[in-house]
Amino acid sequence: MNQALAAFSSEQPRALRAILPAGLTCGALDITAALLVYGSFGLGPLRLLQGIASGLLGPVAYEGGMATALLGLLCHFFIALSAAAIFFATSRRFSFLVEHAIFSGALYGVAVYFVMARIVVPLSAARRGPFSFKFMFIGIVIHIFCVGLPIATLVRKYSYNRD
Repeated sequence: MNQALAAFSSEQPRALRAILPAGLTCGALDITAALLVYGSFGLGPLRLLQGIASGLLGPVAYEGGMATALLGLLCHFFIALSAAAIFFATSRRFSFLVEHAIFSGALYGVAVYFVMARIVVPLSAARRGPFSFKFMFIGIVIHIFCVGLPIATLVRKYSYNRD
């Protein structure tokens, strides 16, 4: 086995050991925060999850009942796991990210918010509402505490061999 292949195969279990808890925790915290915050504004859980699915399906997602809500939840966790994987991969190149996990996690949360709000959602089939500083602020706070910080701290915790 060549050296590069050996390094990759030894890194793979460590990557999964870091990415899975980070992505699943991020996904659970973020969707819980979204359900609580948007629920307080009158948006029900089914409609919120269908709204996520509408990124793939467009407005027809709101007619799909529980099936499109489950698709929205699946999409949400796919994005959370992807965000964790990106942070993990980047932290292999820039150790600063895990050495200063609180600082880098907070910044990562802000970055993920703006990538989602300014790139992913506009390129999706989802309808966008009018811009609101209030919802932008709420979204940034949620992304700092429910996305960036959990990902950074859990990647730091689980990405190093403890054998």
